[in-house]
Amino acid sequence: MSDYATRVRTPGGTSGEMVRRRVVDLVTGALGAAIVVTLLVGVEWAVEIADYVMPENFDQYGIRPHDVDGLSGILFAPFLHAGFGHLMANTVPLAILGFLAALRGIGRFLLASLLIIVVSGLGVWVVSPPGVTLGASGLVFGYFGYVVTRGLFDRHLLDIALGIGVAVLYYSLIWGVLPGQPGISWQAHLFGLVGGVIAAWTLRRRKRRAAVLA
Repeated sequence: MSDYATRVRTPGGTSGEMVRRRVVDLVTGALGAAIVVTLLVGVEWAVEIADYVMPENFDQYGIRPHDVDGLSGILFAPFLHAGFGHLMANTVPLAILGFLAALRGIGRFLLASLLIIVVSGLGVWVVSPPGVTLGASGLVFGYFGYVVTRGLFDRHLLDIALGIGVAVLYYSLIWGVLPGQPGISWQAHLFGLVGGVIAAWTLRRRKRRAAVLA
């Protein structure tokens, strides 16, 4: 009798209610992801426009490897670009991969973004030759790594399928982590990718053990 009563009172609702809740969650998540990524891209463009119209050269605030004063550029570099052509090349993949990365919650997305920025920036600061490194490509590669591996760490079938789709569509990004293109920071790409995988592992959803009722 007690076991039967326990099963009846277990929350969950009908299958129709569960489907409706799932749809509402997906729509809400997609809307939130669209808003936060639109704001991110908007900030990127606002900074570049300000850099264009103002006399001060914002590019000097990028990452300067091996220079202690250049460490602050780790936080600034993802929002700085060497002209509108550079920004346009990053905008579409940043918007698409950022949207997919943000689907599972804005809080996780913001923490993942911070981890990617720090890991990518530190990697550039330690490994890159002297100069100034800037651009959002570290974030792009980070979101790629995050989306591709998130489902594996969460053991979530939908995210696994999404990760496979992203890997197939954007597999050519992998070549960007290899040295060889003059003027392109493969270090930012490589460590951005590493940062995305670290973020997916660090922010994975840990399964709760089901309670055992006597």
